[in-house]
Amino acid sequence: MKTIQDPEKMKKMEEFHHKVTQANEGYLDYWVKNTLFHWDFFILSVYHHTCTYMDQVSKEREHTPSLICWFFCCSCFFLARFLGVQFGKWYYTGKVIPSIPSYVPWDFVLIPIFVMFLIQFKTHLSPILKGLLFAGVSAFIGEPFFKWLGLYVEKDWSIFYSIPIYFVIYLICYRLSTLKNYDPIN
Repeated sequence: MKTIQDPEKMKKMEEFHHKVTQANEGYLDYWVKNTLFHWDFFILSVYHHTCTYMDQVSKEREHTPSLICWFFCCSCFFLARFLGVQFGKWYYTGKVIPSIPSYVPWDFVLIPIFVMFLIQFKTHLSPILKGLLFAGVSAFIGEPFFKWLGLYVEKDWSIFYSIPIYFVIYLICYRLSTLKNYDPIN
């Protein structure tokens, strides 16, 4: 089929696509041989399922702002981790799912559960204080712990860069969780 796109551009994009496909195939082969059913795979799987279970037990399901907050939190962290990996700021050595260039257990389980827990725990405390707590624990305990396990490797990043990101996302999540102009989900 004839296209209006520049043929040179299409040829160059095909070369990039081929390189990415080869890298993904190589990574999948490596993942099957070195991660699937190894210690890090089982630790991350248990961790993911335990956090998900704890969340299911404690979550208020019919609170629309909480669901919006949850979705926003997951989306922000997934996007941030995706961009960090894509731009070479860090990478992950043990992944439960090899085809996603992000860290699913953090993005969809640990971080959102921690955010929601802080929002729902001691509601009279300042959201700024809780945001600082969230940012500090995530940056100074969470990231170094996963680095120590060898699951997270920083290349061109510092935990100090993470603090304002964690803080701002927490405050936005807090604000979303306090919205009052939604009808309950039936």
